Amino acid sequence: MKKLLSLTGIIMLTAAAAFAGDGKTFKDKVVVEVPTCRFRANEIQVDAFAAGLWYNGGRPAWGGGLGLNYFFTQHIGIGVEQDIVGRRDERAEWATVGNLFLRYPICSINLAPYLMVGGGAAYGDGRPGHGFGHVGGGLEYRITDNIGLFTDARYVYSSETPKNGVLGRTGLRFAF
Repeated sequence: MKKLLSLTGIIMLTAAAAFAGDGKTFKDKVVVEVPTCRFRANEIQVDAFAAGLWYNGGRPAWGGGLGLNYFFTQHIGIGVEQDIVGRRDERAEWATVGNLFLRYPICSINLAPYLMVGGGAAYGDGRPGHGFGHVGGGLEYRITDNIGLFTDARYVYSSETPKNGVLGRTGLRFAF
């Protein structure tokens, strides 16, 4: 009888160990990694771009510039830029511009459409400086967390001749 009880005890212990499982229950939490967005708040950006300016009724002017932007939140930022554009047979015109940016990052595809509004002052071309305003929009695609490609266009309005035009930019954006 002792042998039978011992054998039954060994079988029960073996069966209990076999059915015990790995210790996981359905109540264990599954940790999902949240993807990070490449467009951040408190972000400083440096822009280098090529630009084209088309006046209504005039020939286009070509050039480029540099910009510095700061985003307070992921969606709202301000910026300043220095542009220079000119034609082959005329003197160049340079402009100092301030911008307010409103962007909507689509983090899953690293793309951020944005709107901008601003203004500034233009000098050169043998004339005294004059003020102007603009409104426009663009797209930025982030290749990495710190490097992006952007393109935008803006409608420029001024009281000086030529009164109105479209400025297009495309370039690289470095974010820190």
